[in-house]
Amino acid sequence: MTDKNHITKGSVTKKLISLTIPMVFGMLSMVMFNLIDTFFVARLGTEELAAMGFTFPIIMVVTSISLGFGIATSSVVSRAIGREDHHKVQRLTTDSLLISFSIVLIFSFLGLMSLDSLFRLLGASGNILVLGKQYMHIWLLAAVFIVVPMVGNSAIRACGDTLTPSLIMIFAIMLNAILDPILIFGLFGFPRMELRGAAIATVISRFFALVLSFLVLRFKKDLLDFTLPPVKEFVSSMKQIFYIGIPSAVSRLLMPLTMAVITRMISYYGSSAVAAFGVSIKIEMFVFMLVMSLSTALIPFVGQNWGAKKFTRVKEAVMKAHIFSIMQGFFFFLVFLVFSLPLGTLFGKDPEVAKYIAIYLLIVSISYGMRGCAFLGISVFNAMNKPFIATGLDLIRIFIFYIPFAYIGGTIGGLTGIFWGLCLANFSAGLMAITMSKVSLNRFA
Repeated sequence: MTDKNHITKGSVTKKLISLTIPMVFGMLSMVMFNLIDTFFVARLGTEELAAMGFTFPIIMVVTSISLGFGIATSSVVSRAIGREDHHKVQRLTTDSLLISFSIVLIFSFLGLMSLDSLFRLLGASGNILVLGKQYMHIWLLAAVFIVVPMVGNSAIRACGDTLTPSLIMIFAIMLNAILDPILIFGLFGFPRMELRGAAIATVISRFFALVLSFLVLRFKKDLLDFTLPPVKEFVSSMKQIFYIGIPSAVSRLLMPLTMAVITRMISYYGSSAVAAFGVSIKIEMFVFMLVMSLSTALIPFVGQNWGAKKFTRVKEAVMKAHIFSIMQGFFFFLVFLVFSLPLGTLFGKDPEVAKYIAIYLLIVSISYGMRGCAFLGISVFNAMNKPFIATGLDLIRIFIFYIPFAYIGGTIGGLTGIFWGLCLANFSAGLMAITMSKVSLNRFA
């Protein structure tokens, strides 16, 4: 592991920038992965697109679990790197992959056994149910190719290398973009497989991502240990990984649930309001891409420096990350102050939808900087091996601020009141994250 501890030295700002920029491309590739699949499946017809929509909640559960264990892997491995314990680094990386592999197998088996019931519970029926099952049978059978690379890439990031995982993801998306039309529509002599083809394209591209990830872990980073570990050592690894992985996975699972609750509130104001909210959320995905990349980059940075007991560097990094989030939030507020209505018109052909998009962006963007700080706080506490504080921040954000404030705002001021409630909730969550981060770090730095 020739590059160990390189982020425990040198300029904090430069290190954060070098970690964050590749993450932006990695996150963008993940967004594009879903968009490309949706683009080609949409050409098959409404039923196929609807069937794929019904697969989203099931995929979201498995993905949330893998992301949670990816965060855990990045945290425990980066701290071991900071302590310069190479044997522990190898053991934690290898055991993380074994644990994620085992968990995926269990969830895949349970999913396959209950697929029909799950789709019916979600409201799928008839041909849409059949199509959805066709897609998910393939996806679940090969879920290990999709989930395990996410954990492997997290271990690579723990070394301070965010470029390689991003390049692996970009390669996977390019391969998927090539395979999708070939397998879906039966080009170049291949049989026309339609929705099954989309699933197979995803599986193949992720399989190659898995291979590349393992090659990097084994030969470039020297992070794998193929010897059979003592039971006690494996149990120790398992405890560390589950300690962070389970709370992180729960936090990830709460995100779609929260959006569902807010969407339900907004639905009382008509389909135009729901459409506007859906568009606004998609715009926000791009707004927060840089801050979310920074929050992911903070995990290896904080983890390595925390393991090396360089608490002053951690404090400096967290402070600068918060300042950046607030500055970026203010920038986007100014952008939407000028362009919210043109953006609304661009994405909403219906004048009412365009109006609601503009109102949402004008109001909620006031709090974007603080909302970013809330995201950053969760990453920092996970990296510091304080997952219950991180999850607690998320639970308070959702159940004390986000949902109640939106409900109170709607009761007082209708749809606009909901937007103001979300704005106030973001401010409250951000202030809480900044305060708790500062208090925790002041004990050490």
